[in-house]
Amino acid sequence: DYVKEREYLVEAMLPLVQKCKDLNRCMRIGTNHGSLSSRVLSYYGDTPRGMVESAIEFADICRSQDYHNFVFSMKASNPLVMVQSYRLLASEMYRLGWDYPLHLGVTEAGEGEDGRMKSAVGIGTLLADGLGDTVRVSLTEDPEFEYEPCNRLAEMAESRLAATNPEADARQKAVRKYVDTRDITTYARRVGALPEKKEEEKVDVGLFLNPNGSVISSISSPMLSEGNAPYLYKELGFKTAVGMPFKDIATSDSVFMRTLPAADDSKSRTSLRRMMEVGTGVIVPAEELEKNPLENAVALMSLTEAVAKNGKLPDGAIRLAVEIDGSEDDETIAKVKDLDPMMITVCIDENLSQLHASRRIFEILKANDVMTPAIHHYKTTSSESNELALELGTKIGSLLTDGNGDGILIEQVGETNFSVDFLRNTGFSLLQGCRMRNTKTEFVSCPSCGRTLFDLQETTAQIQEATGHLPGVTVAVMGCIVNGPGEMADADFGYVGTLPGKVDLYYGKEVVRKSIPNAEAVDALVELIKSYGMWKDKEEAEEVEEAAVAA
Repeated sequence: DYVKEREYLVEAMLPLVQKCKDLNRCMRIGTNHGSLSSRVLSYYGDTPRGMVESAIEFADICRSQDYHNFVFSMKASNPLVMVQSYRLLASEMYRLGWDYPLHLGVTEAGEGEDGRMKSAVGIGTLLADGLGDTVRVSLTEDPEFEYEPCNRLAEMAESRLAATNPEADARQKAVRKYVDTRDITTYARRVGALPEKKEEEKVDVGLFLNPNGSVISSISSPMLSEGNAPYLYKELGFKTAVGMPFKDIATSDSVFMRTLPAADDSKSRTSLRRMMEVGTGVIVPAEELEKNPLENAVALMSLTEAVAKNGKLPDGAIRLAVEIDGSEDDETIAKVKDLDPMMITVCIDENLSQLHASRRIFEILKANDVMTPAIHHYKTTSSESNELALELGTKIGSLLTDGNGDGILIEQVGETNFSVDFLRNTGFSLLQGCRMRNTKTEFVSCPSCGRTLFDLQETTAQIQEATGHLPGVTVAVMGCIVNGPGEMADADFGYVGTLPGKVDLYYGKEVVRKSIPNAEAVDALVELIKSYGMWKDKEEAEEVEEAAVAA
């Protein structure tokens, strides 16, 4: 049956191929994650491998007619699926001796920093692999706003290309030799082993990190003053009851401080202690703790220093964290296992290629069976939010899509002015974009075009306002039936324009309500989510938190 159905496909496609060949027109072979044929699904499933086999099948038909004027595109809204699909396709082309162009894009990425982040994770990762000939950042914004992120991603890739950039060449050559053992045919995340609380410890170190990916926020001493502390708690994502902080779903797991409040600053120290009592780690450089001790702090040392001191902690410190910058030799990095720190921070020396030095570190950790959680410490000088999203998606996302990394610490350097709240949310957006930790509703929304049957940006904003508080739920907003079921493969619920003024609602790939007037459709979507037991009122969520506090 599989072969017979392929015969029908050949018969249907040959006239198009011949027409394109006669007119010297280019064709894009775009395989869509959400609309693989039933015959491909039955054999390969809804997988990157199925996408690649489908694309190769169409390409074979083109090649049978000596038609080679085509480009490949692997369309998926999930950056991990997108990256794996292109890598598999490139591998298959190497095997077959083919060399056709690749058009890169995370389809229906959404809007704002989230849309740029997801696009950078997918596109930036592949450009760093040397894959990709053209790019498109698909945003639910006016089309002219798509150009800048496209251009910046291309510029970032160019700046890392050793063949044309002497500085990039020097950074790559400065990385010690290593063997890359990544398996590009599958995705498997290295999950660090969380620290366990010891009987004598007064705080629960097991809460300092999260198994699905951690966000560590950089804060300064003035933020802890009596007048500022309530605002800091909010910026860090805490819920509060009678002024006391309690962790919520998107609270920073730990905080990083280069300097501590003075020992006699009891108010600021109390603010720190309250966070620690509810499972927030306080990570401080060891040299600062030696001058200004803090009970139950995590002491951060360079790996070289930690080895020299045999992991000896400053007074008051409860656990060790080690920083690896990539300049260390293999034997030194392997000694992490003997030191048994609660975490590693990967903060690459600026004279090394950040991507290659990081991959080398993870290869050494794997070879020595070191399962200590590894947090990417990213220092940014950017003062523009969209630029930061592209940087993180490209430089850290390319490592997380390899399965390497247990979280992110973003530290501002120089004249930057991002709030703690913004950087915390950016960190969580990165983890969610890399399919690690869900802390909010995931939205898949198409870019507007001439087929769109409602105001896409306004409607998307309304849906985000109504449903944006449901972590673990994915909602697709599609302007027309063309971009409907086929491009929302990962969505739980779909909102699709079908006729002027009318919307269809989907559960998965099944239409469950048809021709709903636009004015009623958002409310109908909320009711649909409720009917499948995936709804929680915003007020209800707060009441649950207050009840937990009271208990």
